[in-house]
Amino acid sequence: MQAGKPILYSYFRSSCSWRVRIALALKGIDYETLPVNLIKDGGQQFSKEFQALNPMKQVPALKIDGITIGQSNLSVLKQVGQENQLTWAQKVINSGFNALEQILQNTAGKYCVGDEVSMADLCLVPQVANAERFKVDLAPYPTISRINKSLLALEAFQVSHPCRQPDTPAELRA
Repeated sequence: MQAGKPILYSYFRSSCSWRVRIALALKGIDYETLPVNLIKDGGQQFSKEFQALNPMKQVPALKIDGITIGQSNLSVLKQVGQENQLTWAQKVINSGFNALEQILQNTAGKYCVGDEVSMADLCLVPQVANAERFKVDLAPYPTISRINKSLLALEAFQVSHPCRQPDTPAELRA
């Protein structure tokens, strides 16, 4: 296996990629970002070059110590279809947030599980961003909103934010 700087194949708006960026930032792991535009040219993840790296043709893909680890994201929205995306996303996010808000009543401290950042927090922030993107009313979720605000104040969540990525379009940059 080869050592060296990890490479994250990422798309700025991918919530799955964001979770990996948060984890790398929290762990203080320096890495290189290679953007994979999921829309341009019919989706760069479908190129032969990327497929050789990740046969699933999805981001993120993290190449670390000679091993590539992958995960999915946009493929679900494509299956739902453009005309149904907003309604479907709102239904799914609301369903998950209704359950999570109840769970958090028993687990939350400053963050999702007590006062230390956990894997749950790495998943929460990108999902709240998805909720905002798909115009989900967050008023029924005060605990989720409070925790999200606390997490967004942390440097690891700020530097990993989609508006601060090298492939973020200029009009969406912070």
